Amino acid sequence: MPASLLRVLTCGSVDDGKSTLIGRLLYECGRIPDDVQAALARDSARYGTVPGGIDYALLVDGLAAEREQGITIDVAYRYFETPARRFILADTPGHEQYTRNMVTGASMSDLAVLLVDARKGLLIQTRRHATIAAMLGIKQIVLAVNKMDLVGYDQSVFDAIATGFAAFAEKLGGLSVIAIPVAAVVGDNVTAPSRNMPWYTGKILLSVLEEAEIPAPPSASFRMPVQYVNRPDLNFRGFSGTVAAGRVRPGDKITNVQSRVAATVTSIVTMDGDLQEAQAGTAVTIVLDTEIDVSRGDVLAMTPLPETSDKLVARLAWFDEIPLFRGRSYQMMLGTRIVTATVSSVSHVLDVDTLDENPARDLKFNEIGLVNLSLAQAVTFEPYRQNRVMGGFILIDRVTRNTVAAGMIEGTDRIASDVHWHQAEVDKAARAALKGQHPAVLWFTGLSGAGKSTIANLVEKRLHTIGRHTILLDGDNVRHGLNRDLGFSEADRVENIRRVAEVSRLCVDAGLIVLVSFISPYRAERLLARERVADGEFIEVFVDTPVDECRKRDPKGLYAKADAGQIKNFTGVDAPYEAPLAAEIHLRTVDESAESLADQVVMELRNRKLID
Repeated sequence: MPASLLRVLTCGSVDDGKSTLIGRLLYECGRIPDDVQAALARDSARYGTVPGGIDYALLVDGLAAEREQGITIDVAYRYFETPARRFILADTPGHEQYTRNMVTGASMSDLAVLLVDARKGLLIQTRRHATIAAMLGIKQIVLAVNKMDLVGYDQSVFDAIATGFAAFAEKLGGLSVIAIPVAAVVGDNVTAPSRNMPWYTGKILLSVLEEAEIPAPPSASFRMPVQYVNRPDLNFRGFSGTVAAGRVRPGDKITNVQSRVAATVTSIVTMDGDLQEAQAGTAVTIVLDTEIDVSRGDVLAMTPLPETSDKLVARLAWFDEIPLFRGRSYQMMLGTRIVTATVSSVSHVLDVDTLDENPARDLKFNEIGLVNLSLAQAVTFEPYRQNRVMGGFILIDRVTRNTVAAGMIEGTDRIASDVHWHQAEVDKAARAALKGQHPAVLWFTGLSGAGKSTIANLVEKRLHTIGRHTILLDGDNVRHGLNRDLGFSEADRVENIRRVAEVSRLCVDAGLIVLVSFISPYRAERLLARERVADGEFIEVFVDTPVDECRKRDPKGLYAKADAGQIKNFTGVDAPYEAPLAAEIHLRTVDESAESLADQVVMELRNRKLID
């Protein structure tokens, strides 16, 4: 059994021949069982793109949709070996819609085979994949200029592409690039030298893969994110996870980085028996000599300990059709820990053609940029360039649960980390007790003209009558001062609600009952506002009025202007409104007076014991 294992990524633009190249490589290395070869022949007749021949791409494109469309959608992994080495090949999608899957394959690869269609040359997706591969720590790239048979094996075509990519790769820095002309469909320069290109005297693809260096793991102290606290009975307590860096032995002293409490390793348990040593990549259960507090998501480590921070600088590859905006929050999954992360700023976006860093306010689909993140809780991390496991993360949309970005931590936001919350001696409880009430946020949301401000005003009058201390934050009024610099783009709407959510929190901290009347069209921002206060202090009030009824009312004439095209990005006309899914109070305004609806709100406050 060959000792070394090379993880290879294949990437490039759509229809550059990645699956065909891998299929040909597997076939010629003799890694295809007889029954699979028979199935391949049948499938080639049904789905194949090679008239009368074998379509090797079908060995890799396993999904029905892939075969029907002739493209790769999912990441397909293939295992094979030669007398020199073992390989894991990751065939990743070329279509820009599936860039996230390419990132998945690149995150654990040692070398990238970047394919280019000789007829098309270097495309933006080629440059994007090269940039992402370099960001993810891949330093070895094989530029496979494919489909040379379709350009008459013209050396000048190959030379132009190889020279152009070399200039681009030089800007990425630190890359080792080998360019090879290939024709995957007929096997030229894949596992044997091509007779059709005698002008090429370099190495064939298989030789390059067999001789490539396997990157040494970073020389780091022991680190292991805890995935599971293993407690099958009262006599055993261990901490399970996969070693992310370094090595550990019984007798070593390790520390829970979160609590800074240390203990000594007594045993390293696996399904195959106890180990005397565990290295990076090994799944183990560690038993300690002392009962210390360790939970899922904590990190066990040896000195020097990794950093812990709730303010991070990270590079993001953005995958979602909905742009990333400053102020929007997401779920961040870093190793085994999940925390809420808010984008505090977008520093710049990377131009994948020139590699220039241009100022930006957001990140759009497939863009790469540098951002600052503010986390709800501090996380333990190391820069991605030092440790892929502890420096790589994903962002998840909190409403749709879709993965929207892959991130690489560059370090701590030092400036933000130096700003600390001042703990006042007179706290929220003392201020609320002085007022004799329970502070809360009543968040009125609904379309323009739904009646939010009218109902909120009536609720405040009733609360004032019974001696409650309140403040009303109205969308129009706040835009005269605090938010006067914001427009009505999606990014500005997100920032508008973020600022109001922070003001609401400060008002609750002052012991007030806060009435917020904003359209607040996005669920994600309303969720952010909810999380800024304690459980039970946020009450969402959905003022539910159909858009046609709002048009009839149109108290400010805004719908008429929007319908005439005089106002852009108007909610309910050419901008979306995401209605609450489970509001605490649901007010249906048709056939109900504003007074009776206000009474319903006050009654709900009484039922919740927030007022007497």
